[in-house]
Amino acid sequence: MTMQQLMGMMQGLQEAMTASKAEQERMQADLTASQGRNDELHRANEELHRGWRDVDEPETATPPREFSTPFSQEILETTIPNTFTGPKVTFTGMEDPEAHLTAFHTQMMLVGGFDAVRCKLFMNTLTGMAMDWFISLPEGHVTSFAQLSRLFREQYLANKAPTPVSYDLFDVKQYQGETLRVHKPLRSAGGEGGYH
Repeated sequence: MTMQQLMGMMQGLQEAMTASKAEQERMQADLTASQGRNDELHRANEELHRGWRDVDEPETATPPREFSTPFSQEILETTIPNTFTGPKVTFTGMEDPEAHLTAFHTQMMLVGGFDAVRCKLFMNTLTGMAMDWFISLPEGHVTSFAQLSRLFREQYLANKAPTPVSYDLFDVKQYQGETLRVHKPLRSAGGEGGYH
């Protein structure tokens, strides 16, 4: 190896060392800057947590509505099996209570269920004014579905559809020779409608 080649190698090594030192200094500067940003974020996070601890709850915040339940402890402790799906009927307080109970019973016949389960699922059908009525019942008052049904009927008795009475027939007129049977149209072979 000649002296000139040796000098060229040494010069290349010095340049590489200088470049490496510059790269190390740049990396050190990046690391210092990164640590500074990390420290700043840490301080901001601590201030945020301190601020949250120091903030009092505003007076205007409305807590969730809490109410006592009219169900007895036995009903409350009954769990509804996962296989049960709630009835697809709702009662707002404006409908006929008998029609609602009939629809509820019909759907419950399909899924079965104990008395306590019926109570809980029936509560789930109530909305609006009906739910307000339900939660206004005395705490622990309801002990069976029969009792809940009776209370429900009594509360919404005014909504019950009136039953037809015999004096409603006084306005019905029957002409001489006319039967009380309902006339049904007949189709003749030619498509003409007639009465039977």
